[in-house]
Amino acid sequence: MQGYADHPKLKRSVFITGTAKESRAGPAIGLLDIGVSDSAYLFRVVLSGVRKDQSNLKCEIQRDGRVKVQGVVTDGEVVRETSNVYQMNVQQLCRPGPFTISFNLPGPVDPRLFAPKFRADGVLEGVVMKHKKPSVAVNGRC
Repeated sequence: MQGYADHPKLKRSVFITGTAKESRAGPAIGLLDIGVSDSAYLFRVVLSGVRKDQSNLKCEIQRDGRVKVQGVVTDGEVVRETSNVYQMNVQQLCRPGPFTISFNLPGPVDPRLFAPKFRADGVLEGVVMKHKKPSVAVNGRC
């Protein structure tokens, strides 16, 4: 099996807009890994500073393998720890605001068979099944 970087059908482009593009300090947003199996693709996108409950996170997948992740990095997070309350000032993470990350999977997919998961470590992980070509009947049999 070929590695991600060597895959012949992979379109080597990731497009990042909004605050994700402007960030220079701290953990990057939009770093991407793609895995390939016989039947599916697995992708992981780093979304440092994105909070699941406040980000309006949306991930759309098109049949041609185009993936679009959109959301909002929020500011002014409040952290409660025992009896102390902290108002966080973002300095090292991505600046607050909307972002879009778009990339291509190596081939066509079935968008109906998509399982996204936003992990606690700030990584959006998605598994989507490859598009299967319909079987051709021979003498009325498949």
